[in-house]
Amino acid sequence: MSEDTHPSTHPPLPPTTEDDRISWLRLLRSHRVGPSTFYRLMGEHGSARAALDALPEVARAAGVENYSPCPEGMAHAELKAARACGAHMICVGSDTYPTDLQQISDAPPILWAIGDLSVLTRPLVALVGARNASSLGLRMAKGLAADLAGHGHVIVSGLARGIDTAAHSATLDSGTIAVMAGGVDVMYPAENTRLADDIAKTGLRLSEQPMGTVPQARHFPRRNRLISGLSQAVIVVEAAAKSGSLITARTALDQGREVLAVPGHPFDARAAGCNMLIRDGATLVRKAEDVVEALPDRKATQEAPEIQQEMPLRPTDAPAPNKRSLRETAALHSQILDRLGPSPLAEDQLIRDLQAPANAVTPVLTDLELDGRIRRQPGGLLSLA
Repeated sequence: MSEDTHPSTHPPLPPTTEDDRISWLRLLRSHRVGPSTFYRLMGEHGSARAALDALPEVARAAGVENYSPCPEGMAHAELKAARACGAHMICVGSDTYPTDLQQISDAPPILWAIGDLSVLTRPLVALVGARNASSLGLRMAKGLAADLAGHGHVIVSGLARGIDTAAHSATLDSGTIAVMAGGVDVMYPAENTRLADDIAKTGLRLSEQPMGTVPQARHFPRRNRLISGLSQAVIVVEAAAKSGSLITARTALDQGREVLAVPGHPFDARAAGCNMLIRDGATLVRKAEDVVEALPDRKATQEAPEIQQEMPLRPTDAPAPNKRSLRETAALHSQILDRLGPSPLAEDQLIRDLQAPANAVTPVLTDLELDGRIRRQPGGLLSLA
């Protein structure tokens, strides 16, 4: 049985040489290799170089013939492009990798960052919301963000129009983190180019995507999981009933983060999502102090690290998903794709149909979603992409 390779308990040794960095990039950029597969391959083969050598055979075992890993030239080009724009390569397991992000099961093995890496060491709180925000919503976002920065927190958001822009703009002086859906060097939306440049002066732009990647619809759920994964808590300010911000909130709950929301008028469609979150148990936010009171007590955690390390990441009687063999995982990939169709199916029902442990199915679903083969829909529904 292979050892536990969850990034929070047994992260792979980060690359120390140029060849290692190229091998990490090649492995991660190879077709059908998402974060969970990356960690399993590293755990089974010991290094990215060895995993790359084994990939064609692994692919054949999964029914994929004539498989070729990411070409070495592509990895060299990505590294060259990153250096040209001053981007830092942050690898899981390194001292600079965000601690909270490393706790999630599908933590990106590689992050690209432009700006001041020191902001990652401070308490992070996400603030997200509607693109077509009201004047009141924008004022609330700016005030909350500025006040939380005054309490020593760094605001994390997605550089989108509306609430994201307001949150970033209000905290430029203290430093803010913009998590990009595309490459860290691609300004999206274009109207926020100057804001993105300003963020990099005192804060950080962050992305898991290759350099030069233009954001597509499938990239935004991936970006959202990073926003919540980086943060102690996620605050939602104005969100419609089917807003992308609710996906971030759902992901935050899955990751064990606090979820908070600013209430709105029942007749305002832009407040429907926030009101639903509060109805379902999210903390109601009126001012920054509400957020500070709801945050987990990090002092106790810092004073007793040995207790934190001993706490199981999952029920002790449940098999860890990354202990499944690659052959079993490939079979589960196929079973999931066979079960799903264009009509949405509830995730809980899919797990029951598969008769497999939820903690084995979840990382496989994440891999398929990251690969663009399945799509998550509101209400916990899944369908083929």
